[in-house]
Amino acid sequence: MAESILFKAGYIAFIGRPNVGKSTLFNALLKQKTAIVTPKPQTTRNRILGIMNGDDYQIICLDTPGLIEPSNPLQKSLLKTSLKTIYDADLVFVIISAEEQNRYDSMVFDYIQKAGTPSLLIINKIDLVKKEVLLPLMDKMYKLQIFDEIVPISALRQEGIDELISIAKEKLPPGHPFYPPDIISSEPERFFVSEIIREQIFMQFTDEIPYATAVSISQFKEQPGKKDLISAVITVERESQKRIIIGKNGKSIKKLGMKAREEIEKFLGRPVFLELFIQVRKGWRKNPVKLKELGY
Repeated sequence: MAESILFKAGYIAFIGRPNVGKSTLFNALLKQKTAIVTPKPQTTRNRILGIMNGDDYQIICLDTPGLIEPSNPLQKSLLKTSLKTIYDADLVFVIISAEEQNRYDSMVFDYIQKAGTPSLLIINKIDLVKKEVLLPLMDKMYKLQIFDEIVPISALRQEGIDELISIAKEKLPPGHPFYPPDIISSEPERFFVSEIIREQIFMQFTDEIPYATAVSISQFKEQPGKKDLISAVITVERESQKRIIIGKNGKSIKKLGMKAREEIEKFLGRPVFLELFIQVRKGWRKNPVKLKELGY
């Protein structure tokens, strides 16, 4: 009689300060762009669930907002989301950058110790440093005695990914799949569409504009034989921000709509008609009621 394969299934939280490559690693593991990625910090605002399926495992990946000391109600909401995810998970990927460390890394380590959830330290961006930098950093991290294992990787270059999956799989409990094997996320398409639009806002605009912006989908209508109809509302805090997004003679919002539509069509695999509207809700990031209405 053939020996049965021990199936592993569990949740892994991706935790770290902004810009250490959490979302890049998330996408690398899922082998598809699911989490938005930009050069700017604090791009991720929601806990994003992605599903990895193998012959003997199902790993549910939970990408989270970067951990910082909150200075407004929006950041407090994002911190709450990240911390809850640590406690909900079977395993935590604590991600730091091989390039640099700062006080926020120590803050992340403190949260991990308090939670007591098993964790792996992922040292990302190893392609950007020499061994003379990486090896002392690994030694320093080992001496902390916080993490079950330390795994150096380059998410961008896909280095160390197979080893990371193998180690993570061993740490997860035996069980049955939580989701069907043919899906990569439990989030609806309209969620990813709103994230794609927000990503393009981060890419196109500077300073405070991306951070003062929220995106919600007011209409998502599939039309067989015709283009899907998508209407999105971009919320900003001030009239001046609205004017910047619209741009002179509407040039900026036209460019934003074109770029967002191209990425949405790539993601959905079908043509869409995209409408963008802008509303001003003064101080929405500081108002708990408005935050809740916008999904935070």
